[in-house]
Amino acid sequence: MSSYFRFPNPVNEKTARLVAGGVVLISLLGLITGWNWLIPVLAVGFLLRVAGGPRYSPMAVFANKVLSPRLGEPTMVAGPPKRFAQTVGALVTTIGTLLVFGFGLEGAAPFVFGIMAAFATLESVFAICVGCKMFAGLMAIGVIPESVCEECANISLRQA
Repeated sequence: MSSYFRFPNPVNEKTARLVAGGVVLISLLGLITGWNWLIPVLAVGFLLRVAGGPRYSPMAVFANKVLSPRLGEPTMVAGPPKRFAQTVGALVTTIGTLLVFGFGLEGAAPFVFGIMAAFATLESVFAICVGCKMFAGLMAIGVIPESVCEECANISLRQA
């Protein structure tokens, strides 16, 4: 795999939570204003983060280079669950983009913004990564092999 499209492992959880905070703000702005064009903006951001972590997404670059260093030492966590979570966000916002702009289903926009705001708030404020929980569940039932993320298989390795 090209190094251009490699997701970092481990990742700085502080950066992930700051990016999630940005997703919350954009989602709430879309809900309040009805600016549905923000759904594809979110989708592009998620796709860029899936492609290379914080390398290509302007919001992630800003969080990683400017904001995270001001919060002290990084808190490192496993990368594969975070990439999975970004992929879930990319799927939801891409499907939302298709529903709203491809099929004219304007009523899907508040639903997409609401899902993104809820999941991103859990990550940003409470450090609860729903995509990471889904990843762990898929590992538990054998859909994702433990070899993908040995640290993820034993969460006690990451708990303080």
